[in-house]
Amino acid sequence: MKPELTLLGWSVVLAIVHMLATTQALVNQKGLAAAFGNRENLPELAGWGGRAQRANVNMAQNLVLFAAVVLAAVVAGKSNSMTLLGAQLFFWGRVAYAVCYLGGFKYLRTASWLVSLIGIVLILIQML
Repeated sequence: MKPELTLLGWSVVLAIVHMLATTQALVNQKGLAAAFGNRENLPELAGWGGRAQRANVNMAQNLVLFAAVVLAAVVAGKSNSMTLLGAQLFFWGRVAYAVCYLGGFKYLRTASWLVSLIGIVLILIQML
């Protein structure tokens, strides 16, 4: 299996961790009934919970792009050292992003997001 696909798999694991952190924050702040409900008209989560929720949404948005370029690169036979570097930058950038966002480190959060975006672009360049 191509290492880019392995990193895609680990990125999905990271996305699941994001979802679980958001769910835990929801339960902690709004109660179990709110977590099981339809979640209409819920007030925003505060503190780390709100950051976890926003990081979760951001991860989902970026994971779609990453999955698309990785799968396209592998199917097209364009997998090479640059696509591997791109996948590594994406994954580790997203790990750093999660830590920085939950920790409230705004400038480092933006820098780590940029690293992950550069990873997507590196793979995309190999496709064009």
